[in-house]
Amino acid sequence: MHIHLSPRHVRLTAAIHQHAASRVSQLEELTDDIVSAHVVLIHDENAKPADRYSVKVHLAIPGPDIHAEESHADLYAALDLVMDKLARQLRKRKTRLTDKRRSRTGKIVRSRKLNGT
Repeated sequence: MHIHLSPRHVRLTAAIHQHAASRVSQLEELTDDIVSAHVVLIHDENAKPADRYSVKVHLAIPGPDIHAEESHADLYAALDLVMDKLARQLRKRKTRLTDKRRSRTGKIVRSRKLNGT
């Protein structure tokens, strides 16, 4: 998976880079379909103190892409919150795909029973 970090008014330190990369790699445990991740780190001095740091993440996956945004007073907390949102979305996507497969299989089995095959 390719991870692209874009800092906006934030100095990208090794610690920030490592934290973002480790959190995105944790998402890979949920699905192997992630092609790339684009993480935008934004510091806005004019925002409310509780929303100084914003993190926007865009995951490129087969089918519709997944993206989330979160703001917090702390950059690391904002990263953690947005990754939790993405994990929820990936789990929901995985559940939806498995339910679709199960319903298709169930229809095939029922039609075979009705046809006597």
